[in-house]
Amino acid sequence: MLHVNAKKTRVRRLYVADYLITPDHIVRNGAVLCENDMIIAVGGVSGFSLDRELEVYRFDNGYITPGFLDTHIHGAGGFDCSRAADSPTSLGAMSAILGRKGATGFCPTVVSDAPDVMIANLVRLAEEMGKSLPGADAIGINIEGPFLNPGKAGAQPPKFLREIDLKLAADLIDAGGGLVKIMTFAPELPGAERLIALLRERGVIASMGHSLAGEEETLRAIDAGANHCTHLFNGMNPLHQRQVGLPGIVLTDDRVSVELIIDGRHVHSRMVDLACRCKTLRQIIGISDGTMASGMPDGAYHIGPSEIIVQNGFSQNAAGNLAGTTTMLDSGWHSLMSCGHLSETKAAQAVTCNPAEHYGFRDRGELLPGKRADLAVFEKNTNRPLMTVRRGETIYRAGETA
Repeated sequence: MLHVNAKKTRVRRLYVADYLITPDHIVRNGAVLCENDMIIAVGGVSGFSLDRELEVYRFDNGYITPGFLDTHIHGAGGFDCSRAADSPTSLGAMSAILGRKGATGFCPTVVSDAPDVMIANLVRLAEEMGKSLPGADAIGINIEGPFLNPGKAGAQPPKFLREIDLKLAADLIDAGGGLVKIMTFAPELPGAERLIALLRERGVIASMGHSLAGEEETLRAIDAGANHCTHLFNGMNPLHQRQVGLPGIVLTDDRVSVELIIDGRHVHSRMVDLACRCKTLRQIIGISDGTMASGMPDGAYHIGPSEIIVQNGFSQNAAGNLAGTTTMLDSGWHSLMSCGHLSETKAAQAVTCNPAEHYGFRDRGELLPGKRADLAVFEKNTNRPLMTVRRGETIYRAGETA
């Protein structure tokens, strides 16, 4: 029998830019050396020798960050995650759009619907995620509902919101084929502590949101293991000086990390500043909450069963309520600097290493030796995406057509 040594070809690439955001610190005149799908060295460009086998990419007016991770996004490029089972477009369209915006990973997010519809969509998403995608990787499924408070339904139809049903919760997780990473629920609903126990047992993050929970209910859920808050300030009661509820508790409880929709519209700049002052910087996760209209022209779209209209980039339902966004992380993360007064490194953490750590993807989110070769390059001053690299391969380069 003939034995063939299938030795992997070594491909080494060096990415050079005006500066790197690692994201813990800035490296001026920096370079990232990758071998195949791994980062093997990071530092000042003067420390690297340019041998003939090395592919060199120079960005003299650019900067490099780790690839962005969008862990709460409902769609993009005409694809709606909550209609995956009957969508005329594929998850690949969403992946491609995100890759063009500096993202290397995302969590397709589904909203409340009839149980059989949710299950069918989760099954299809899991199937699509098992295929090769052209842009950003789909790294986990986010389920937003259906165990939510109808009083804070947001853009989700109240008729599809339900009391907590542990069997349905288990069925939804099973339908995701082991890919479900997080589920949003209202902690004031009867059975919340049992749901939290189930989620923790299945390795799913228990996230509080779309809720009218008061102090006691929120603390009880946190004590039971809920450690995350879905889009802080949106889908919950406002802060009140005498009636402390979900937002007041999660702002001051170090056991809980928070999502912030960073489109500059959903959350007032001073509230973004408040969150950035209250939470440790590793507990802030920037999300887009994007819809299928992200990367698309104005027009009529939907989030699952809810019809939405996009005009001048604003996404609203028929009642005039904000319904997701069309802003992706490549532009949104800068609002954490302008509104939250975070440094460039701290703002970058919110869309790179923070979601990576919180969701258990410790092989990415930082420009460090031994991490995955996931990085994004942007033009200085304009912040225009120039290149996105996923697992060492270029998935987007400005000026090139697909």
